[in-house]
Amino acid sequence: MATETDSRDSALTLLKQGAEARVFESSFVGKRCVVKERFSKKYRHPTLDSKLTLKRLNAEARCVTKARKLGVCTPVLYAVDPALHTLTFEYVEDPSVKDVFLEFGSRGLGEEGLDNIATQIGHAIGKLHDGGLVHGDLTTSNMLLKSGTNELVLIDFGLSFTSTLPEDKAVDLYVLERAILSMHSSCGNVMDRILTAYRKSSKQWSSTLNKLAQVRQRGRKRTMVG
Repeated sequence: MATETDSRDSALTLLKQGAEARVFESSFVGKRCVVKERFSKKYRHPTLDSKLTLKRLNAEARCVTKARKLGVCTPVLYAVDPALHTLTFEYVEDPSVKDVFLEFGSRGLGEEGLDNIATQIGHAIGKLHDGGLVHGDLTTSNMLLKSGTNELVLIDFGLSFTSTLPEDKAVDLYVLERAILSMHSSCGNVMDRILTAYRKSSKQWSSTLNKLAQVRQRGRKRTMVG
């Protein structure tokens, strides 16, 4: 893992901005890349802000590296720049799973393709969880399909953390389930397919899915109260 100095050799083009970071397209030693910059929060004391930002930057770098070691496909991490608070990643050609799922039933994606993607998602999450890693932001926007191979790539480990608790893993799955229900109702039972693959991939699936049932119940109660 290199420290980025003059290796980024072209201008930055803003792709998107979130609450915690900006994402740019650039190039790194001649390769197309993505640069993720964690920006300062003006409401925090500068010293504290710098420490927190650096801590989260390093945590994300560790988590994405660990995910790859666990056999989950993620963008290659090219460089970490602690001074600029940036991570430089391999550029992965999309589409996102979100865009592909939104086309289900209209063009491009049929039942076989849907099942293939769902299986890949379930297997990837199972590997993460069995390795003690929780993604923290499992949405179809944070999943890409490599152009030409359709291999699933997980991105954005900014909220990731290490945990062996079934509760944390269950919440991870619940976040994905809620995202799919809100965005991809036309895809039918895709979450069931994901969980079927998860059971096959994870050796610890039973305790996690038992907790998932409890998390769902709490979610329903909050919805009724709200």
